[in-house]
Amino acid sequence: MARWDPSCKVHFVTGPQGHCQHKGEFVANSGQFIASRMGCVEQIHFVGIGGVGMCGIAEVLHYQGYRITGSDLGEGSTVQRLKSLGIPVYMGHKAEHIKGADVVVRSSAVGMGNPEIVAAREQMIPVIPRAAMLAELMRFRHGIAVAGTHGKTTTTSLVSSLLAEGGLDPSFVIGGKLNSLGVNAQLGQSPYFVVEADESDASFLFLKPMMAIVTNIDADHMDNYENDFDKLRTTFLEFLHHLPFYGLAVVCIDDPEVRKILPAIERPTLTYGFAEEAHYRAINWTQNELLSEFTVVRPVPYTALKIQFQYPGRHNVLNALAAIAIATQLGVDDASIVRALAKFQGVGRRFQMLGEKRFENGSALIVDDYGHHPQEILSTIDAFRHVWPNKRLVHVFQPHRYTRTQSLQDQFVDVLSLADELFLFDIYSAGEPEIPGITSESLAQKIRNKDKKVTLVNEQSLKTKLNQLIKDGDVILMQGAGSIGQIAVNLMKEL
Repeated sequence: MARWDPSCKVHFVTGPQGHCQHKGEFVANSGQFIASRMGCVEQIHFVGIGGVGMCGIAEVLHYQGYRITGSDLGEGSTVQRLKSLGIPVYMGHKAEHIKGADVVVRSSAVGMGNPEIVAAREQMIPVIPRAAMLAELMRFRHGIAVAGTHGKTTTTSLVSSLLAEGGLDPSFVIGGKLNSLGVNAQLGQSPYFVVEADESDASFLFLKPMMAIVTNIDADHMDNYENDFDKLRTTFLEFLHHLPFYGLAVVCIDDPEVRKILPAIERPTLTYGFAEEAHYRAINWTQNELLSEFTVVRPVPYTALKIQFQYPGRHNVLNALAAIAIATQLGVDDASIVRALAKFQGVGRRFQMLGEKRFENGSALIVDDYGHHPQEILSTIDAFRHVWPNKRLVHVFQPHRYTRTQSLQDQFVDVLSLADELFLFDIYSAGEPEIPGITSESLAQKIRNKDKKVTLVNEQSLKTKLNQLIKDGDVILMQGAGSIGQIAVNLMKEL
């Protein structure tokens, strides 16, 4: 089987003795990588800079020496971090904020009627989407893009961690904070650049990586795909065909939709999963509280690896397999792979344990999680049951987006009914207009129709309910992609 040559930072093995002769962006005989600059661009302005997909790109560009400015509507933790780096961030959106900018980067949450966007276009300053700037960052690097409806952030974090442990010093931009570093972006000294590829609006089609992972393909953001699942599936295939002919696709064969596109992938491909035919296969998986243990069977000439991994759930075993495949193909040694997984501390808001908290009638562990799609909720609950089979699950969920709640309502009803106790917040709109009849109350009524108890709450009433309900040994799962994460932090602080 062909493999990636760690002596070449860019290309697939093509040269004599299995070594590529590519010189590219390296200083001769030094191995030092030179990141090409964007012509005469010196100052870059980000509209919506606090977004999780924007702040990391801004930070990497800042480290490269560009002058960065930005604007946003609120001063969250990401904005505070950017300010701590000396990056000016304006509150609110005004035309004068773009003064001096050579290019303006627009968040997908920002409309073309934004005053800064309007001013930039009037002044003939290029306005580009976030993904276009990410693609530019990757253009002169060995890009590794992680795509999929679920698991992107964790898998991107794992790939970055394994490469770093193996001494490859990657750059990365991730949709969540690595708990070990407290950051979601880093500028490394090697050409490797690991990024999260966003399929939600098909903007991952801007990217042209050298290696790509597809974790799964599931129905989400279907309004951007004309509610046509075939179009979604075809778009993922198109993304993989943005790889060069010598590139590498690493895909999860356990996912039925990924399996469907496998025969059509016209690039070198490796599969991973629990399935017998997977190139990188997990066997003998056990879960002992938070500790996952499994063996990875790899293709010849690689030997099997025994893995210990403090990140629970079958879905996270799959995420680890994808990272192991990439690291192995890039020549990371076995000891570094095993060590990196053993000390992996996870990602912010992904099954993140905030700590034990005392309530009036007992203490409970509070777990914060970003999951907001029925499949993500199901995977989290499955992991919970493996870790704490005898504990009561108190699930606090905040639905995210009216469109998602509408299109996946029946699936939400099924998975939310699995909790022992369920509390629902109002739908977090994420800027969407309301849809008549689509509310948390209507969702709750459908759950009650299955003879399941559910209580509608706000932040204040939740505290009262939990004080009445919680007993020693309970686990509270705070879940959703909106403001629920901050609510969880507030709950830890106040009680």
